[in-house]
Amino acid sequence: MSTAVPGRAAELPDEDSGLPGERGGAAVAAVEPSRPVLPRGLGRAAGRIAALTVCQAALMVGLGLLITGPARTLWPLTAEDGVNESFVRLRTGTLNTLSSVVSEAGNTLTVITVTLVSCLCLILVPRLPRWRQASFLALAVALQSLVFLVITVAVDRHRPDVHRLDGSLPTSSYTSGHTGAATALYGGLAVLALSRLRGPWRAVVGCLLCVLPLLVAVARLYRGMHHPTDVLGGLVNGSLSLLIVGRALLMDGRVTARPAAPAATHPLTPAAREPQPVPGHTAVIINPSVTGRADRDALRRVLEHHGHHAPVFVETTAEDPGGGQTAGAVRDGAALVVVCGGDGTVRAAADALAGSDVPLALVPCGTGNLLARNLGLPLAPADALDAALRGTPHRVDLGHIEGDGLAPTHFAAMSGAGLDAAMVERANANDRAKSLLGWPAYAIAVLQVLRTPRTALSVRLDGAPALRRTARMVLVGNIGTVQGGLTLLPSAEPDDGRLDLLILDPRGIGGWLAALRTLLRPGATAAPPRSAPAPADGERQDDAGDEGGTPVEFLTFRRAEITFDAPQPRELDGDPVTPGRRLTAEVRPGALTMLLPARER
Repeated sequence: MSTAVPGRAAELPDEDSGLPGERGGAAVAAVEPSRPVLPRGLGRAAGRIAALTVCQAALMVGLGLLITGPARTLWPLTAEDGVNESFVRLRTGTLNTLSSVVSEAGNTLTVITVTLVSCLCLILVPRLPRWRQASFLALAVALQSLVFLVITVAVDRHRPDVHRLDGSLPTSSYTSGHTGAATALYGGLAVLALSRLRGPWRAVVGCLLCVLPLLVAVARLYRGMHHPTDVLGGLVNGSLSLLIVGRALLMDGRVTARPAAPAATHPLTPAAREPQPVPGHTAVIINPSVTGRADRDALRRVLEHHGHHAPVFVETTAEDPGGGQTAGAVRDGAALVVVCGGDGTVRAAADALAGSDVPLALVPCGTGNLLARNLGLPLAPADALDAALRGTPHRVDLGHIEGDGLAPTHFAAMSGAGLDAAMVERANANDRAKSLLGWPAYAIAVLQVLRTPRTALSVRLDGAPALRRTARMVLVGNIGTVQGGLTLLPSAEPDDGRLDLLILDPRGIGGWLAALRTLLRPGATAAPPRSAPAPADGERQDDAGDEGGTPVEFLTFRRAEITFDAPQPRELDGDPVTPGRRLTAEVRPGALTMLLPARER
């Protein structure tokens, strides 16, 4: 987080990747040239990579010896010949050609060429070279190949006894070198694409790159070159190399750039200073940890195009994620507040703007961007700002929440306790994973906290008698859809004057499957329960009728008082807050004015 003084915008630093050549530069400092130095912690990282690679090779060799030895007479290994023969029966001229093309994607020459070109592009094309990302890709491919060579020497396995469409290679059938190399290369490119690209193409490119190693694996089976366990071993070998190198170079915070030598700084000239706030100005609240200089320049151009001249850019800080800066902008007479950041930045700004008539233009730059997704805004920053400025003011609701150890505040998207909050806490604990993967980091985190214990709780809605429940997760939402398009609260609307409540309490595998079936079913609704006095005082829509045995329960309300029997982790709009036992949530209808495209009205 930057520590820029609120009210004055500094030039945004470039991303510090922690390797030579990726050092950010401030516009107000002159840095003396110095010899390149290795990042701190690089020696330890190299040692860990080497040790884990040895373990990887031992594991893969051990599995190979097991497959060719004691396990070769056991199912499913005894069924592998039938799989290879089935592929032979499927062969046609067209499929032969197609499989040859796909197989070439994992060929040694192809992999070397694509790796070299990709690394050169990472180093030469960006304004600052991406040494860390280039090192990650090259090292993952190289280590996969090294382990593959060790495996083929240690494990002697004959190729399938079927007609092979490619010439016999001198290496062992176990593991598939084509599949392993494709996994390391295209899987690594998928990781980089997910970390660097924005907009709708991000997921498309990432998925296509992830599917390519699977296609190579199928092509090698089709062409009779490997047994099923050989290509499976290749997928595992390549994935382990990516995991080991990615963990060390992309996610390990101990590998960092050495501090730059003290630099002579010069005061900003008057022409370089940001314009001072004047009544009616546009304030841009910007989170420097998720935006870059290019984003800022693009936003300035969009604002100028729409007649918002001389906008004042104000950075958030670790101590103040946006609330103080927004309140200061309103005091200075801002006519429009543009918020560029993630859901946490939006929440802080919305809390400061609650009840005022100053409109907010939302520019999603974070990981989740839940409010922007639910409002149908583009996820590319410049496109989102352009769409907002072409729109009209629209009143949306906010949730007001407080509890033990939680000061009264507002939230714009969702607040939760239990499994949801544990997932957020786990994902936020690894900033590098969030930066690298984006919202899929939350999907990984939820798998790590699925065993979060259930707790008993009481829920009082709109003054009605309290409901007793058990739950793994309680979620209060002003919106309904989360990352990946999953709708957790099907009735939630950001301007309906109500909030929605999800109580999730699956038990066993059957309960989890029933919960997923309900959440994945569009428009899940049901009748109000017997325990609710009237729909207006706490509507319930659930997937099963018996109280206490429902894996998913939906309710709507204006005010909810939730009391847990034991302290629970809690979160507000994707930010962990102090654990506690009580939450009181109340809707504030139309509390926030937002600029939204006309079609969203």
